[in-house]
Amino acid sequence: MKRLLIISPYFPPVNAADMQRVRMSLPYFAGNDWEAEVVMVDEKYADMAIDELLLQSVPPQIKIHKVSALKKHLTSKLGLGSISLRSLWFYSQKVNKLLKAQKYDLIYFSTTQFPVCILGAYWKKRFGIPYVIDMQDPWFSDYYQDKPKAQRPPKYWFSYRLNKYLEPIAMKNVDGLISVSDDYIIDLKKKYPEIKNIPSATITFGAFDPDMQIAEKNEKLFNKLLNKGSINVVYIGRGGADMHKAITPLFKVLKNGLQNENEALKSFMFYFIGTSYAPNGKGNPTIMPLAKQFGVDGQVVEITDRISYYHTLATLQQANALFIPGSDDPKYTASKIYPYLLTQKPILAIFNAASSAINIMKEYGVNDVFDYDTITDSDINLFLAALLNGNHQQPKYNAAIVNKYSARQMAFNQCKLFDSVISGKN
Repeated sequence: MKRLLIISPYFPPVNAADMQRVRMSLPYFAGNDWEAEVVMVDEKYADMAIDELLLQSVPPQIKIHKVSALKKHLTSKLGLGSISLRSLWFYSQKVNKLLKAQKYDLIYFSTTQFPVCILGAYWKKRFGIPYVIDMQDPWFSDYYQDKPKAQRPPKYWFSYRLNKYLEPIAMKNVDGLISVSDDYIIDLKKKYPEIKNIPSATITFGAFDPDMQIAEKNEKLFNKLLNKGSINVVYIGRGGADMHKAITPLFKVLKNGLQNENEALKSFMFYFIGTSYAPNGKGNPTIMPLAKQFGVDGQVVEITDRISYYHTLATLQQANALFIPGSDDPKYTASKIYPYLLTQKPILAIFNAASSAINIMKEYGVNDVFDYDTITDSDINLFLAALLNGNHQQPKYNAAIVNKYSARQMAFNQCKLFDSVISGKN
């Protein structure tokens, strides 16, 4: 059995999107001859919501190591609020001890807290252990450079410059890349010729069936957020101006229908939940301003506060239909699509034409998936009319494709990449 040390600063019970790949893969690594251990930041230092139910999906035999971090209320005064920077020194000390005490075949960074990845180069030089980085998002990116200041993430000036300096340290020495997007790998190999021949693989997040069972079993624990008397169409996930192109076609159809006195449209409520990464109660709406611009805010509810992962799944199950808007960034891949697919609810999805999510959903057998450049008013009206008339049938997804994009298969694909990296290095 080969030994894998996973670096994931956020990990259950912390409710963070970037730990989901690891969490969903852990039950299947051993079956692929990899014994995995995780090094996380102790949840008491995390600045994310805690969801104890997440622990139910983590195999009890998995060894979890916890590291400390500097307290955020102290470091944020210096502009250093990210958990990766606050935990960097503690990670180096903890993992140094682990690597001295026992043999590991590979280190796997699976996180969007990218600064911690620079330790891979250090551990490789000191201990001779190869490492793989999972690119769930771009690390250093020019995407926001031409965007108005109001659309840039908090502390963008600092993070842009820090990432520009740190990314080469990690990338020039990395032994393997996993990514949710082909484009991320292509861009990195162009930028860093040193890694053009290393093993790499595009592996999306997978569909993890046990999560739906956990959500259903604990449904009574969660507040119900939807209006019982409405036809509720739900999106749960981050918002942002980059999603306006995907949401605009829907709001335009609503506006035209309401102006033409289509009273039936008043039966619908469109929910956008968990749209801000800011602490609860401090998020700025990014969808409601667009709804007001179209005059459809009476049919739209935006809740900026994030909800727990299983509260999300339970709410998706309670919806009449689901809406998935994508980013205008062509490299963006919506990893959130798999929980939506597991619900077996009617789905309306609108993405950038270049998004890989379109082909994945079409492979599954989702009928109403479009790009925002070619979608028509008729496409949306037909979807809404079927909901209104109760004509939507339960989707029948392609069984082979369901297996292709399962968490089990995605774990197998990761292990295949791991094997490629360590071959000849033992």
